[in-house]
Amino acid sequence: MKTPSHLTLAISAAWALSIGSLCAQDWPQWRGPMFDGSSPQAKGLSAKFSKTEGLSWSAPLPGAGASTPVIAGDRVFLTSADVATRELLVLAYDRKTGKELWRHKVADGDRKDDRSNYASPSPVTDGKHVWFFFGQGDLLACTVEGKEVWRRNIQKDHGGFAFGWTFSSTPLLHDGRLYLQVLQRNVAVQGRGRTDGPNESYILAMDPATGKDLWRHVRPAEAREESLEAFTSPVPYTHAGRSELLVTGGDCITGHDPVTGKELWRWGTWNPTKIPHWRLVPSPVAGAGIVLACAPKGSPVYAFKLGQNGNLGEEGYAWKSAERELSSDVSTPLFYQGKFFILNSDRRLMLCVEPATGQVVWQGELPGRTKYEVSPTAGDGKIYTMNMAGDVVVLGAGDRFEVLHTVPMGDEGDRDVRSTIAIAHGQLFIRTGKTLHAVAPGS
Repeated sequence: MKTPSHLTLAISAAWALSIGSLCAQDWPQWRGPMFDGSSPQAKGLSAKFSKTEGLSWSAPLPGAGASTPVIAGDRVFLTSADVATRELLVLAYDRKTGKELWRHKVADGDRKDDRSNYASPSPVTDGKHVWFFFGQGDLLACTVEGKEVWRRNIQKDHGGFAFGWTFSSTPLLHDGRLYLQVLQRNVAVQGRGRTDGPNESYILAMDPATGKDLWRHVRPAEAREESLEAFTSPVPYTHAGRSELLVTGGDCITGHDPVTGKELWRWGTWNPTKIPHWRLVPSPVAGAGIVLACAPKGSPVYAFKLGQNGNLGEEGYAWKSAERELSSDVSTPLFYQGKFFILNSDRRLMLCVEPATGQVVWQGELPGRTKYEVSPTAGDGKIYTMNMAGDVVVLGAGDRFEVLHTVPMGDEGDRDVRSTIAIAHGQLFIRTGKTLHAVAPGS
């Protein structure tokens, strides 16, 4: 039965009044309050800590997941795949004590390959409600107290996901709309995807109050096969009074009108020979009027001036990296204190880059021999990242490469840690394979 239009409008209006309860110290989205990996208001963050010193608390998790914890006020929200039952779960913790406040089972079945599970997309919150998405298509909204408000499955409503690997993209809550992108193959693969019609890549805008579609914008691309698969998330940015949704995948980057989904500009491609296996993982990041797109497999980073229109053409970028070291196959870059920080996952390098020119200010090799796929975050003059074994590295964000601290925070057997370190209310939130640690302020 359809909800009467006047009732839907009333619900949406009431919902809109509840938005705005977040504070600058919260971490409401995967990439933080600024959508760029930074927390500019953060103060007194710890530079040195361990599993036995300087922690507010540590809480056991039911299982692994690449999703990043999000924080609003005194609550921490997370998704997980239960290693024992293979159930998909949503969880809430008390930020001050680590006490589990509530959990809900969402679905049975946690994965379809051995590289990741369905608990890879991160939640998003406005301080009153929280939205959770899983790689098998379930999307649900709850109050921060744990009451479910609505639920739907994107595969059921818009066709199966045509991905060779496990799909992951984090929803975006921005300006009163909930966005989700599905950039996928144009034909079914390994029995996944639609066989009764076209497999279209699209951006979906929904009413956060009801989960109902506001619009669905088809985003075509000329890439081939796996190169059409993107595990990126949309990022908002406003430049010179114009707001855009920035989307990367399918061998190209596009900017869209957040109100209608209309494509404003496009550039492609970093893959002129149409190599078929160049899936894309790093999301775009914007700052200082520049947006970066990281091409995969050791290819360059491309920078674009925002505010442009139409098809930018083959040489439409502002600059592209010339150094082989300046590349990122997995980690989404960080924008902080007027600079981009790019983590080269394969070479275990961190590079500080000038936005306008692409000039490398400094670069340095991260400790250890394990690969880094976590996207770096920053606050209080410090940069935080972690390798796949759960070893945390703290860097200075100044004018030279400086390692402030290195500490093993992982659990026994950890080899696929990918969750970003969240920053909120002076604390750090570090998710490993079996544990969620909260680092105390000022340790």
